[in-house]
Amino acid sequence: MSITASMVKELRDRTGAGMMECKKALIEVGGDLDAASEALRSSGIAKADKKASRVAADGRVVIQTSGNKAVIVEVNSETDFVAKDENFVNFANEVACVSLESEVTDVQLIADLEMKNSSVEAARTELVQKVGENITIRRSTLVKHDGILGTYSHGARIGSIVALDGGDAALARDIAMHVAAMKPICIDENEVPSEMLETEKRIFTEQAADSGKPPEIIEKMIEGRIKKFLKEITLLGQAFIKEDKKSVGQLLKDSNAKVILFKRYEVGEGIEKKVENFADEVMKQIEDVKC
Repeated sequence: MSITASMVKELRDRTGAGMMECKKALIEVGGDLDAASEALRSSGIAKADKKASRVAADGRVVIQTSGNKAVIVEVNSETDFVAKDENFVNFANEVACVSLESEVTDVQLIADLEMKNSSVEAARTELVQKVGENITIRRSTLVKHDGILGTYSHGARIGSIVALDGGDAALARDIAMHVAAMKPICIDENEVPSEMLETEKRIFTEQAADSGKPPEIIEKMIEGRIKKFLKEITLLGQAFIKEDKKSVGQLLKDSNAKVILFKRYEVGEGIEKKVENFADEVMKQIEDVKC
């Protein structure tokens, strides 16, 4: 049976596979579109498994809200190009929706949830085949609060959720925007990890000791640096991004509001990217051809 261009196009529309892959699949099954589609899907699973070891450090952060709850999800791709692909964008949005609706945030369990026409994992595998990159659902956090929820997305790379008692929606959004921009580690000094504080004290002490100043001056220097450090990393201590003469803590006090919690995601944070040596890669390909 001859394989026509229209058959290849239809199979490509069904599967999103490349033109040559579609033609090859159709030839192998004698032009049977259903069989070719199934073969490509099976092949896609194999390809997805092969790509699973590749580092996916780009992608999107998506926030979805409904009533008194909000979810923030990070879905990763290998490149910024795929992160902007319509299929990837739709997948990331749907993952956030099913995570919010089900209130499931464990990524292993999210994989088993049902989307429109398939499970999340089946849709992910199909997307890997379509875009040719490793795709991973990295993390998801659900925030439920009967007070006020504020969210902010900076493009698709940074997102934040803030839960307030008191204040209003505009204040909650402003605080969420501040969190996205200024990356506080915790709400106030009481939440600063003791290990982090001890490490900073040790560093400041060593630096001050090298100054040659008297012990009483050194003690004041260390105290001042610790105070500055705490202001820089705590949400309440930071200068408000829209009015830097006022701290976030003062802003909240003036509004009779309190931050209960916040969550901030940034695409790829904490993921170690593999740096390829282009020259070595080319030489390896040449050696492979010789073999």
